[in-house]
Amino acid sequence: MKDVPVNRLEELYQLVHSMSSSTKQKEGLRKKILSFGGAFSDMSSEDYSDFLNQTKKAR
Repeated sequence: MKDVPVNRLEELYQLVHSMSSSTKQKEGLRKKILSFGGAFSDMSSEDYSDFLNQTKKAR
């Protein structure tokens, strides 16, 4: 690493990460998870609590 010119570090970083399939999978999963953000915002507190309780029982 010490022999890599400073102006090429970003390029090296991108190359290393492009070789990792798990990085791509994690990014895809992160986008899927974030797509549910706010999905329960229209539920009342009572309904949301009931949902959580039912989910815990089902597990």
